[in-house]
Amino acid sequence: DADAVVVVCQRGAKLSHGVAAYLRHAGIEAESLEGGFEAWISGGMAVPEAKLPRRDAEGRTVWVTRARPKIDRIACPWLIRRFVDPDALFLFVPTSEVIAVGERFGAEPFDIEEVFWSHRGELCTFDVMVEEFGLTAAPLLHLARIVRAADTARLDLAPEASGLLAASLGLSRMYSDDLEQLEAGMLLYDAFYRWCRDATEETHNWPSPKKGA
Repeated sequence: DADAVVVVCQRGAKLSHGVAAYLRHAGIEAESLEGGFEAWISGGMAVPEAKLPRRDAEGRTVWVTRARPKIDRIACPWLIRRFVDPDALFLFVPTSEVIAVGERFGAEPFDIEEVFWSHRGELCTFDVMVEEFGLTAAPLLHLARIVRAADTARLDLAPEASGLLAASLGLSRMYSDDLEQLEAGMLLYDAFYRWCRDATEETHNWPSPKKGA
């Protein structure tokens, strides 16, 4: 029932390309992961299990943070689900209850003072997770700078931060349900990550250039 998939094989060669082509023929948006699992691992994208909090009975990591997320508390779940644990569960609770809920339900607290997964100096929680998980891909590092700028009122660090801040605040007004806001925010960060990955050189203007000009 998926609308879009990424096909992965050992080396990202004939198997994944062939399966992706068949899926596209069936009307499913499909891409193959360049280089496959081997490139993923050599690129530093595999997170050691020791870096992760304990999993629940269903094999998911469980995280808890403050309710009414804006930037870091949407960016971090996006990072975790896209690069660490696609099945991760996120709990949004009142600030005063984050630690207690974490202890009672075995959830890892984040983006709250005096916990491991939080701001460190000038770094926001997203920065800390990127660093601790060893996610060194250039597009993620670029995105981290944008998130940091938007989350810490330092919009001068990245010109795109103003757009991320505006979109994030808009989402927080559109959704009263934190989980619904998170689902909408996933697409927002997918778009920002894709821009960081391969669209930073593209510009738009009016009128469009004439052919041969």
